[in-house]
Amino acid sequence: MDSSNKKRNAAKASLEFIEPGTVIGVGTGSTVNELIKLLPTVKDRIDKVVSSSKASSTLLQEQGFEVSTLNEVGPVDVYIDGADEANKRLHLIKGGGGALTREKVLAGAARRFVCIVDESKLVGMFGTFPLPVEVLPMAQGYVSRQFVKLRAQPIWREGFVTDNGNHILDVHELNISNPLEMETRLNQIPGILTVGIFAHRCADVLLIADESGVREMRA
Repeated sequence: MDSSNKKRNAAKASLEFIEPGTVIGVGTGSTVNELIKLLPTVKDRIDKVVSSSKASSTLLQEQGFEVSTLNEVGPVDVYIDGADEANKRLHLIKGGGGALTREKVLAGAARRFVCIVDESKLVGMFGTFPLPVEVLPMAQGYVSRQFVKLRAQPIWREGFVTDNGNHILDVHELNISNPLEMETRLNQIPGILTVGIFAHRCADVLLIADESGVREMRA
């Protein structure tokens, strides 16, 4: 089974978490794009939709959905998104698509966070995928130097600007043996808007697609 089929299967499995009258938050990325294609099949269960990126909002509108803002809807019943890495504690690394700030806000606003991935994203320890960090442009050099002090290698994602008008640093070789501690530590660095470690607000449900189907892990 190729990765696109696994992504589609994980997305399909998440539909069962959309109950009648749901306010749904939709993330960003290739797995979520499969979800957006499937959402019209459960449109009658969806009250309102909010999105973590301009890209996802465009796709949702193409599927006939009116996209609301988080300020308009208040609490979100379920937020469905993918991840770049996930561990057995349901901590995540996110931000490969650059939407990590709005993703973290929606995850925080959601009563339930369902993460959909294929088996390649499940890891024993974070670090293979570089850690995305959204930074204020004027603080990029300063923040980079703080990562160098941590013996990591920050690389500016050139030519990319977030929906919030900021830059992304992709941080390589950072020791994330304790995701909770590292997320807290990095949040103290002035100029960092959001770090792509989702540990304090981890997933509630992790749906993992593999050759045999989709298995579920819960926090």
